[in-house]
Amino acid sequence: MSSLLPFTSIVGVKANPVHREGKKFRFALVASAPIWPKQQVPQEESLPEITANGITIHYDTHGDPSNPPILLVMGLGAQMTFWPTELVEALAGRGFHVIRYDNRDIGLSHKFHGEKVPGMIWHMIRKRFGFPPKVPYSLSDMAADGIGVLDALGIERAHIVGASMGGMIAQLMAIEHPQRVLSLTSIFSTTGHHKLPQADKAAIEALTKRPASEEEEVLVEHGMMVATAIGSPGFRPDPKNLRERVTGYVRRSVYPEGLFRQMAAIIDDGDRTERLKSVNAPALVLHGEDDPLVKVECGHATAAAIPGARIKTIPGWGHDLPVELVDPIANAIAEHAQAAG
Repeated sequence: MSSLLPFTSIVGVKANPVHREGKKFRFALVASAPIWPKQQVPQEESLPEITANGITIHYDTHGDPSNPPILLVMGLGAQMTFWPTELVEALAGRGFHVIRYDNRDIGLSHKFHGEKVPGMIWHMIRKRFGFPPKVPYSLSDMAADGIGVLDALGIERAHIVGASMGGMIAQLMAIEHPQRVLSLTSIFSTTGHHKLPQADKAAIEALTKRPASEEEEVLVEHGMMVATAIGSPGFRPDPKNLRERVTGYVRRSVYPEGLFRQMAAIIDDGDRTERLKSVNAPALVLHGEDDPLVKVECGHATAAAIPGARIKTIPGWGHDLPVELVDPIANAIAEHAQAAG
């Protein structure tokens, strides 16, 4: 791959132009979910939905509603089902009421159809020079969505757990809505500082490769390839189980248009290092020592920016949530939340 474009100023990773459509460049983005070529109509699901922050949000809950609540926030282009059921049930089994939801513009939640975003490179350049263009919505709006979920469910305060972009959103909940956050857990996320290390070339190449066709089986194979490329080298998934999971993601919803608007929100938010110094919620950072996408240094930077934060790193862990790590991750989140009260 010959012409990688620096993306360190935003999330410590890179973007790459992959093909041209007419006069428009299209960029494949480093994401926590595979990139698909077109929208796929989601399957019907018997999931509850609520109106939060003025939009429709799909969510589900696990565990006893009388238990302390944990709100799970997923990453860029990733549906709430990227939180493995095993992990959700493990947290519920440790005495928590677990809520997960589809972020705006992904999964079954509200879509901002037709809302255009500025060109990525132009956006980054303008942001660096202090003249950011208008974006359809911000990461702060996405943080307000999560707070809106709590409002709709009648929950005053919750333990907030976010992964990747979800970690950025969780950080903003702690910064902008401190009275609602019992504790913060940021998983394989970052401060967004431009000097942090970039993603591995192999991970970017996998993410920027387009599927050969739009047939379901091709999309599933492509998704499995991406999952392997950004996943945990020390905890490789069983191919049959991985196929079942990716097939479920593809059949539930495919909506790449939303991913571009979410990325625009990430770029617009920029570096959170200074803002993170205001966080007063007990904070835990979880990060894989072998994450090829968001390097472990990004986790250390996040922990260093938040007063009193602790960090736990795991050898062999990449940019996914392997079944083998369900118990260690669930234990870390539960112990942190219990200590926070």
